[in-house]
Amino acid sequence: MDFLFLGMPKISSTGFLMPASPIRKLTPFAEKAKQEGKIVYHLNIGQPDIETPAGMIEAIKHIDFKIWAYTQSEGTPEYRSKLSEYYHNHGYHITPEDIIVTDGGSEALTIAISACIDYDEEIIVPEPFYANYNAFTCLAGVTVRPIRSYIENGFALPPIHEFEKLITKKTKAILICSPNNPTGYLYSRAELEALKKLVLEHDLFLIADEAYREFCYDGQEFVSPGHLDSLDNHFIMIDTVSKRYSACGARLGALITKNKDVHAAALKYAQARLAPPAVAQIAAIAAVDTPQSYFDKVINEYTERRNLLVASLNKMEGVFCSNPGGAFYVVAKLPIDDSDAFCEWLLDEFDYKNQTIMLAPATGFYSTPGAGKDEVRIAYVLNTNAIARAMECLEIALNVYPGRLLSTKDVHETIIH
Repeated sequence: MDFLFLGMPKISSTGFLMPASPIRKLTPFAEKAKQEGKIVYHLNIGQPDIETPAGMIEAIKHIDFKIWAYTQSEGTPEYRSKLSEYYHNHGYHITPEDIIVTDGGSEALTIAISACIDYDEEIIVPEPFYANYNAFTCLAGVTVRPIRSYIENGFALPPIHEFEKLITKKTKAILICSPNNPTGYLYSRAELEALKKLVLEHDLFLIADEAYREFCYDGQEFVSPGHLDSLDNHFIMIDTVSKRYSACGARLGALITKNKDVHAAALKYAQARLAPPAVAQIAAIAAVDTPQSYFDKVINEYTERRNLLVASLNKMEGVFCSNPGGAFYVVAKLPIDDSDAFCEWLLDEFDYKNQTIMLAPATGFYSTPGAGKDEVRIAYVLNTNAIARAMECLEIALNVYPGRLLSTKDVHETIIH
């Protein structure tokens, strides 16, 4: 039988529209640079070099089960009970029954969006925001309505009247991240009280990504919507052990809600994927008992790194960076024509003393087309010596980059106006 070759099947429209990660898409260029013998300083991704608490590692070493079995879809009773103890110590009133353990914070976000928002409905997100929010909403067919925050005021929460302009009959939720990825901004109690009033008035869900809860600097207070009253049926918290315990590979997160309908819907999604990772839950039970001295040391280390990074950036001609209150990222404004092209050029064409740096172009952290073209996200996840060398590379790179734009005077005028 003769067959007529007509081509090949086409991928789905969702597969076509699925955005590439701005954090990981430059990996082939980084690998090529390493193969050429260059030292690459990875400031592009939130993978800390801080050691995981010893208790987590020891718990894994002492596992003695004979069958590596499924756990309950919502997570083991032992872990959920221990996790509720952790939340109680941080000012929340959360029971084990409020918790669904997930395969990382990413799955918690995906489930929350899918369980709460219908196809073609809308979610408002202050931008710049964690790049994968675009991916999670794409999977669910949900439309992101971005609301801009700006580097001039450190990426503070936009005014509430700007949120109100975006609310329509299709608006179902507001998604925030505090301390923020990618900006490091830490929302104040007053900002969260204003958001609370808004979501209650318009009957919206408030989804809070709290992956960086532990990382607040200069004595600033961390406030969660979960610390405010009257939000039980509106608030959904997203959590993860990845950053708290420098355990990104554990892939263990949680979705927390007191809304019984949301919990029931989210549990069905959890059942469909069967179970969260068993070994990670064993390790995470031990992690809850990590002493405060561990976090004190980590906070001091990140504060030192942040101070060095921000000072180094603001000394460079044409560069501006605000001082973040939390997380371990900054967004810096650079005198460049295209952050995507610049970050690729750093890996593909540039080196200084056989060294270069990997940054994340900020365009991927915006939903607004064209935003972030002169901004990059920098993760201060390396030690201060490495950061100092990386900043030396960046300053040299900016001086020789073919697409360099603006003088210092022009940049400051741009920021002021």
